[in-house]
Amino acid sequence: MYVYNNPNPKNKNTGDCVVRAISILFDIPWEEAFIELAVMGLMLSDMPNENSVWGAYLMEKGYEREVIPNTCPDCYTIWDFALDHPEGKYAVCTGSHVVAVIDGCVIDAWNSSEQIPTYYFKEREKL
Repeated sequence: MYVYNNPNPKNKNTGDCVVRAISILFDIPWEEAFIELAVMGLMLSDMPNENSVWGAYLMEKGYEREVIPNTCPDCYTIWDFALDHPEGKYAVCTGSHVVAVIDGCVIDAWNSSEQIPTYYFKEREKL
């Protein structure tokens, strides 16, 4: 299932997919997600939407990165990922886009479910 959600306060869709995905994943305002990512970017001397910055942010929040196997590089979509992950919260990356997938639902400002994911972040299992 796809659910429209654009937490951007001006309803813009301006390359802020990382901020939107973080806002959706953690159920925090877009502004709070932006500031937290900006602080992480400042600490790492890089831009908030760089993979290394938002990846470090998610790892600090208890997430771990997983690579999607390259067995069918052009046929496995975000939609397929959502179907394979009916429970949990994920940040799914295509290389140029990041989207939140929560409990099997693709949540984004546009229907990105046909995009091809390359890796994702998932919550670390608690021991």
